[in-house]
Parts: sequence; C-alpha cells; structure tokens
Amino acid sequence: MTMIEQAATDAELEPIAIVAMACRFPGANDSDAFWRMLQNGDEAIRFFSDEELLAAGVDSERVKHPDYVKAKGVIDGIEDFDAYLFGYTPKEAELMDPQQRALLECAWQLLEQAALNPDRYEGSCAVYVGVGMNIYLLNNLLANFRLRESSDFYQMLIGSDKDFAATRLSYKLNLKGPSIAVNTACSTSLVAVHTACQSLWDFQCDAAVAGGATLLVPQLSGYLYQQGGIPSPDGHCRPFDAKAGGTVPSSGVGLVLLKRLSDALNDKDTIYAVIKGSAVNNDGSDKIGFTAPSVNGQAAVIAEALAVAGVAPGSIDYIEAHGTATPLGDPIEIAALKLAYADDGEKQHCALGSVKSNIGHTDTAAGVAGLIKTVLALYHRQIPPSLHYFEPNPAIDFATGPFYVNSRLQPWPKTTSPRRAGVSSFGIGGTNAHVILEEAPAISPSGVSLRSLQLIPLSAKSPEVLQALSSKLAMHLRDNSTQALADVAYSIAVGRRELPVRKIVVAGNHDEAIRLLNDAYYQQTADAPAIVFMFPGQGTRLIGMGVELYRSEPVFEEQVDRCCDLLLPLLGMDLRRVLFPITGHEAAAEAELAKTQVAQPALFVIEYALAQLLMSWNIKPSAMIGHSLGEYVAACIAGVFSLQDALLLVSERARLMQQAESGAMLAVMASEASCQAWLGDSLALAAVNAEDQCVISGSLVAINALQKRLNASGIGCKPLAVSHAFHSP
Repeated sequence: MTMIEQAATDAELEPIAIVAMACRFPGANDSDAFWRMLQNGDEAIRFFSDEELLAAGVDSERVKHPDYVKAKGVIDGIEDFDAYLFGYTPKEAELMDPQQRALLECAWQLLEQAALNPDRYEGSCAVYVGVGMNIYLLNNLLANFRLRESSDFYQMLIGSDKDFAATRLSYKLNLKGPSIAVNTACSTSLVAVHTACQSLWDFQCDAAVAGGATLLVPQLSGYLYQQGGIPSPDGHCRPFDAKAGGTVPSSGVGLVLLKRLSDALNDKDTIYAVIKGSAVNNDGSDKIGFTAPSVNGQAAVIAEALAVAGVAPGSIDYIEAHGTATPLGDPIEIAALKLAYADDGEKQHCALGSVKSNIGHTDTAAGVAGLIKTVLALYHRQIPPSLHYFEPNPAIDFATGPFYVNSRLQPWPKTTSPRRAGVSSFGIGGTNAHVILEEAPAISPSGVSLRSLQLIPLSAKSPEVLQALSSKLAMHLRDNSTQALADVAYSIAVGRRELPVRKIVVAGNHDEAIRLLNDAYYQQTADAPAIVFMFPGQGTRLIGMGVELYRSEPVFEEQVDRCCDLLLPLLGMDLRRVLFPITGHEAAAEAELAKTQVAQPALFVIEYALAQLLMSWNIKPSAMIGHSLGEYVAACIAGVFSLQDALLLVSERARLMQQAESGAMLAVMASEASCQAWLGDSLALAAVNAEDQCVISGSLVAINALQKRLNASGIGCKPLAVSHAFHSP
C-alpha cells in the first residue's frame, strides 16, 4: 500500500457500485452489443451515399459541396418510441423531445436489468441526467407555425425543455429521490455520474440513475467541415494520431444505475465495477478562449479525483480519455495527464484510449459512453483497441510519460493492485469531470437452486412486445448457457413490473425454457383477482405430503421445523419422522399418521407452512375459509390466536378426540334430503359440502352397512381415511 493509499484509508469513501447499464450507441442498441463492437475494434460511423442524402431532403448544393462530410454516428429505431408503455398519446409523443423519449426507454431497460421495480423498491432512487440541444424542436416543431396558435403549444414546451429530462423519468417510473437535470455540454453525463455519487455518499438516496442523451436529428445528414473546427475532415476520428483532424458528430444514449457498495452486496446485485472517487471543476479563464481546453484545469480535476479515491497514479492501468482528436485538444489532454501523474515514474505502463474512435462524439452522452466502455473492460478484464492510431501526434511526447495508446485488444493483467482506470470528460465552457474506477470485488456465486423447476413470468402491454421480449430472453439464455436459470427467473420475477399481457414459462433447464419462450402464447389479464385461502380438514393426510417443498423451499422448511419443535413436548414425538419417514419406515409412519392425535397436528403444520410459503411469494389472501381442522389454521393466520396457542389447542383437541369411541365417515354423492332418510341412532349428517355431496358419520358397523346399501342402489360413496365419527353427536 502506498503512502497516499494509507493516508486515505481512515477517511475513505464507500465505493459506489455500478449495478446496471443501458445504452444505445451507433452500432449497438445495448451494452452487450456495445462490448462486442469494442472487442472487435469496429467503427460504427455511418457513411451516406448522395442518393440517401437527397432522398432524406438534404439540399443538393450542400451534398455537392467539397467540404460536406457525408458521415455521422447514427442510432437505430429512434422513431419507434413505445408511447403506450409510458402512458403517452401519439400526439404527446410527437411533441416530446426525442432525446427524452430515448432516456425513458433506456431507463426502463436499466431498471429491469438491475431487477429494481420502483413500485416495490423500499429505498429512494434519484435521477441525474442531461440532454443536448433539442434540434427536433427547431427543425420539426417550431417550423410548424400553426402549433403556436393551438392548445398544443404548452404541451410542446413541456415536452421540449431540458429542465424536464430528469423529472420526466421520475414521474413516469415512480422514482422518488432527488431529480435534477444536469447540463455542462460535452461533460454532462459524467458530471451527472459524479453528482449521483455525491448524493449517494450524502445518503440523499439509496440508488441513482445517471447519464445523458444526444440525438442529432435528422440523423440522415452529414456536416460541413471547417478548418480549425472540431469535426473531422473525412468522417473518421483518430485520437492522438499524427493524422488526427477532429471528431465526428454522433447520437447516443447512456445510463448507469448506482448504489453504495454495501447496499449492492446486500441486494445481491451484479456489480460491474465500483467508483472509488470522482471530481468536477471548471477551467475559469485559464485558457485561450471560452471553447478551448485548459491544461491546468484538466490536471487539477484528475489529481482531485485520484485524491478522493485515495489511490496512487501508478496504480491506474488505463485511462479512457476525452480524446476528440482535435489538433488543440489531444496535446493539451496528454499534457494535463502527465502533470497529474507527475509522481508516476514508470514509463508507458498505462494504456490510453478513446471511444470516440469507434462511435464519434456523442456530445452530452460522451462521458457516460466512455464510462460504460471502461466498466465493460474492467468486467471482462480486457482492454479494447483505440482505433485509427498508427503514428503518434508529433505534438505529443508519449516516450517521457506513463501513457501509451492501446491500439489492439489485449488482456487486462492483474498487478499488485486491483485493476483500476480513470475516465475523463471535458465540456465546452470548461466544466471538467474525472472518475476513478476499480474492478468489482469478488463475489461468491449464488448457491445451487433446490427447485427442480423454475417459473419465469413475463409481461408487456401488447402481444407483439411480449413475444419480442420472450425471443430476446430466449436469445440471452442461448448465449449465456452457464448462467443459472434460477437467477434469471428470480431477477425477472422480483425486478419487473406486472403489465397486462402475460406469459409464464415453467422449465427445468435452459433448452426447455428457450423452447417455451419461443412459443407464441399469452394471456390478457385484468386487475389482480382477490385470493382466498381454503384449508381442508382431516381426511386429506398422506405420508410424504410436502416432502419436496420441505427439501426445496427454505421458507416451508423453516415453518415446518418451527411447528414441529413447538409440538415436540406436546406430542412427545418429532412429527417430521412421521411426515417424512426414512426409507423402510413408511408403514410405521402410516400407522402413526392414521391416529387422530397425530394426523390433526400434522395437517395443521403442513397447511400453516404452505400458507406462509405462499405469502412469502407475495401471494396473500383477501379472505380465508377452513373446514373442520382447517378453521384453526385460518384463524391462526388471521391473527385470532398465536401459533403457540393454536398448536396447543389443536394437539389437545386431537388427544381428546383420540380417546373418544372410534367410528367412521362416508362421503356420499347425494342431496341432504336423500341423506336424511338414511340417518338413525348410529348415523348422523356430518357435512353438506354441495347440493349433491354430503358426509355421513357413525359407528363403523353402521357406516359399513350404509356403504353396502348405497353400492347396491348405484349411489356413489367413498369411506374417508379417519379413525372417528367426526362432526357427529
């Protein structure tokens, strides 16, 4: 441990866990696709033909202009907003900033990935996000002057203003923590992450959504190159290369979900990486112009982040740079890094890269794009290549510092310190942000599920979306065959909202689940129905009843054990030896269970434990009803008396019944009126269960005689497995 790390130990902030990521970047509609693109070293910038641009309405003179660059970073499907899912009318969706629409969709995916259902989450979830300039408002809405005279004008303002980017998420997703829009130009989304960390460290919230979005619409268009400007002359971004000439404008959306590490561990979340520290500052006037970067400002924010994290510069293995590939920006960024890392004497050991070489400059979302890239690299323990780097920029001296540009996919080796990285994002106007990341702590895998089958509930607002969701999950299971099906089932069950179009898959393995998920079936549901628990009486006992639940469901096992331990002094025996006999002792257990003194407490235990298991799954009754012994179970669960009192009452009642004269009971498929004709001194009507279903009690001789008589008359009847004539005088 270095002196810096030792000095920081006592005052070290709790790391912030990154437990979910959702993104839509050029060439990647989710984080898995994004990582594949980074691994493969793909460039996702799209180059347009003249025909495409003309068909999209770009002026023909602009298309012919020699400095018009026919390239941009494009994301797919921005016109496919699911307004119905979020409760918007088509008109409301049309008047809303597409950047805020995309944030809503990504936030939904983010919470589902984290298995955080806001309606059930007991903590407070904050939102810190920002969006770029609303070009859609300028090009599509304000151009329609009729809107100014209509009642839709106010709705257009509400849907377009940057101020509502965060609060819209909070309202539609029921997130009740702080909700703040962040806007610092290119550094917006990383500043949002920093602010979210501060909120978590201050215990203003228990989870936080952070990130940003930029949509450059219309997407099917290029840009006009100007020498000395920020955009690239040829549609390629070459950070730190001798041919670097600028960046490429791109659309992008990225969000992360953050929790304090202790909470994430307690919630058994997937932890992709942790944030050890972060910092934000501004250049002030220490630069040549408002839009220019500052060496001192950038160096100061990096040094502060390292100090907050309590780590030495030499322990950082990788830097995700701002890396715009501009002639001014790249040399200043490296100079600032070398200044902040002045105490790091080792040469060219820290890899350097920029995601802008893959996807261009996503403006407001640029910081979170770099963050997600680096988190994925830590999680997969690989450093992806920074593209288009062949020869260093002559204005940058890499040989005298700790940095080198990583131009190939390489393993991220383990050193004496945990794997660590820094992520930079610098905004026009001078607001700088830097975050220090560390690999996630080692977590023990979840235990093997004792259940032979897993239940996977899916729901959506339409059959089409439900089937798409099913297909996507089937693909996920196919691509992740080592992932425990029980973990998947649990996360989906507890972490997603219940929508009206539903599908349930019950499967024992991945292949079975995949097959059933690809079947096109669903059920439309109304409001959740009221549930009634019905508890039967004696006559329903069976050796081994509940044994599979006892072996596979901890809640059921716990409740059975609790009841049997309480009954031990009352019965003078361990009821579990009768309920779940060992091999070879079934006959003896059957004989014991035939005794009323044992059977009634046994039934109570199983019914009570089963009810507790159902309620632990949030299947709770609106009403309860019991028959005979079952009435005691219903009364106990309803709180009429305690479990201890119920077991004392049931066991003593059963003991007294055992001492009564023996008898029998006969279930008869006949009406009450018909049964009355067969009654006498030795027979009594015990129960009327339905219009043509009754039970008669009496002495064994009388019941046997009645059974023969009814059989001869063709009237259905069946003796019950009881030892006494219950419910009779």
